[in-house]
Amino acid sequence: MTEASPSAQEPTPAAPRAPDLPDLPDLDGFLAEQARTLVDTARRAVRPEGGFWWLTEDGTPDCGEPLHTWITCRMTHVLALAARHGDPDAAALVDHGVAALTGLLRDAEYGGWFGAVDEQGDPTDERKAGYAHAFVLLAASSAARAGRPGADRLLDEALTVVRDRFWDDDAGGVRESWNRDWSETEDYRGANSSMHMVEAFLAAAAATGDPSWTERALRISTHLVHSEGARHDWRLPEHFTADWTPRPDYNRDRPADPFRPYGSTIGHWLEWARLLLELEAVRPDPPGWLLADARALFAAAIRRGWAVDGADGFVYTIDWDDRPVVRSRMHWVVAEAIGAAVTLHRRTGAAVYAEWERVFWAYAGRYLIDATGWRHELDAENRPAGTVWHGRPDVYHAYQAVLLSQSAGGLGGPGPLAPGAGGA
Repeated sequence: MTEASPSAQEPTPAAPRAPDLPDLPDLDGFLAEQARTLVDTARRAVRPEGGFWWLTEDGTPDCGEPLHTWITCRMTHVLALAARHGDPDAAALVDHGVAALTGLLRDAEYGGWFGAVDEQGDPTDERKAGYAHAFVLLAASSAARAGRPGADRLLDEALTVVRDRFWDDDAGGVRESWNRDWSETEDYRGANSSMHMVEAFLAAAAATGDPSWTERALRISTHLVHSEGARHDWRLPEHFTADWTPRPDYNRDRPADPFRPYGSTIGHWLEWARLLLELEAVRPDPPGWLLADARALFAAAIRRGWAVDGADGFVYTIDWDDRPVVRSRMHWVVAEAIGAAVTLHRRTGAAVYAEWERVFWAYAGRYLIDATGWRHELDAENRPAGTVWHGRPDVYHAYQAVLLSQSAGGLGGPGPLAPGAGGA
């Protein structure tokens, strides 16, 4: 792994050059249409017996997939945001998601939430994963802020489980997963689940008013971004041992793993940039490095990830010498690039971030969005693909990008950014 001094910074990205991408003349109208389309997609995912389906490429339920907790949580979160932004029909669907999280997906015997259950409600994935629990906490926080019945009780339970089972106060980080009865934890730590815990902690702080959650978010961010990220010149390590030693060769033989790919994941650099600014906005005494690191991560993602193999779009992963590993283009990476560009522009006023936002939306409009919604994956030539992800199971990244671009208040409503509003 190539290392650099923690003081290394890339404060300003290069100006965009994308002559093959037509601009969107009516961005406001385009965004309003996308908001409607994405909420409609979430409605199509409703499983009458509880929760939300994985959707196929044509936007219909994939009955071959179990009921995934992370999908139900993300759909519940999105619909709670829609309800808070004036959609009169979204509230009942939030309640549908809350019911699944307090019933079907919850482990009534040992507590916490299964990774997935089958149509009979039997677990197909018994492990208690930090990734899934981060989204339970996010969904519960968003539902509570939307004032939905039962959400406060769900939130209280999620806070307790996350605090007691996943938060490691000595390490200032989160455990990755447990077996069903909480007797054995995984000998692995992951930056992806930790990043989503930061997002969930910000949402929990906004829902409860408890600042201890933003303190936990700051501790995670200090370690994974300001220490490890800066030390590796913003190539964020993704995989660690149980004592948080980086594992740079992890999954080298499975480079296209959807949750734990080998190398460094460009989209997470962009997602972290947004989250650092959300954290800055809610801390009473934010350290100056939150903004500096957000700018450095965005600039590094542009330089190392955007069109580096000759085609528009971000490559999925790179190795430690900046060579693309998986060249697929993921919809969620562009959505997080939009969110990072929006928050950086609002925070700094630098026009280059607004220019990149429009480039990213132009790219999405040209390559990712069709009459069904958002394609989840493209190949290295920007053609529809399904190497890493099949179907279209998620609207979370795209909907948040839309709200951030639409609203001066961001995801969470009025305010300078989107504190606690909630990114693969």
